Amino acid sequence: MATFHFDLVSPEKLAFSGEVEQVDIPGAEGDVGVMAGHAPAVVALRPGIMTVTTGGKHEKIIVLGGIAEISEKGLTVLADVATSLAELDREAFAKDIAEMEEKLSEKEGNALDRAIERLDQFKVIQQNITSTAMH
Repeated sequence: MATFHFDLVSPEKLAFSGEVEQVDIPGAEGDVGVMAGHAPAVVALRPGIMTVTTGGKHEKIIVLGGIAEISEKGLTVLADVATSLAELDREAFAKDIAEMEEKLSEKEGNALDRAIERLDQFKVIQQNITSTAMH
């Protein structure tokens, strides 16, 4: 299978750099599978789980927003936060969700709509983490 270069950058570090077979990214408009030869594009990321496939193995990485640039040189993801599933502090993540729920009553209008959407995205990640842990 053809490979391409992939860089995953977060404010804290270069989280990944190397040749990969495929990267599935959680796009704001829907998930996007990137393989070698993909058409150039810029994709806004929503909070979700990114899957990196290399050597037939899948690594799951949680991203909490950002942007992905697909070019003839490969894929670069600039993530607001990027944490591998293995490194995730699940208790802290659950606490963040609980705090988001508590703060909903402080919001109204468009701010409430955006807060609910983000909360839903975090809950989907949590659900995927729970179901992934059971397999």
